[in-house]
Amino acid sequence: MVGAQPNFFLTGKAIQALADEQLGPPAEGMTSRSQTLILRSLTTNTRGYIEKIANQANGAYEQGWFDAAAVMLRRLLETLIIETFESKGRSDLIKNNSGDFFYLRDLIDTAVAQDDWNLSRNCKKSMPRLKDVGDKSAHSRRYIAQRGDIDKLIEDIRVVFQELIFLSGIKK
Repeated sequence: MVGAQPNFFLTGKAIQALADEQLGPPAEGMTSRSQTLILRSLTTNTRGYIEKIANQANGAYEQGWFDAAAVMLRRLLETLIIETFESKGRSDLIKNNSGDFFYLRDLIDTAVAQDDWNLSRNCKKSMPRLKDVGDKSAHSRRYIAQRGDIDKLIEDIRVVFQELIFLSGIKK
């Protein structure tokens, strides 16, 4: 084009978009902007892997990747149940004869049966609901989680994760 001037000036947003496209996310992943599913205050100063799993659940949710969010919630549930048993010196109760941890259904059943922990009624009811959506997202070929599937679990998420984090002693 005659008289057209090349655009040598890019806006900050354009530079950031170009850098993101060329470089991709950092090796450690991005920090989620939201805390919609799991409050950062619950997981901060716990264990690095717990903070990262919670961040991935929040990040997947904010991007609309609801199956990924459900699977990360399921993973965090399993991790926190194991952490709680280990903190009580009772991990033998959740391992099979080969020394492998039980599947999540059996982990939940065994956790619910622990009278000395005094799990709340709400926590006991909520754990299977979190597992169910995570299982469908991970294992069902035709199930695609929607925002509503996760949104209806937000109160369950708060009750279960807060209770297990404090019972496990990983946060004071």
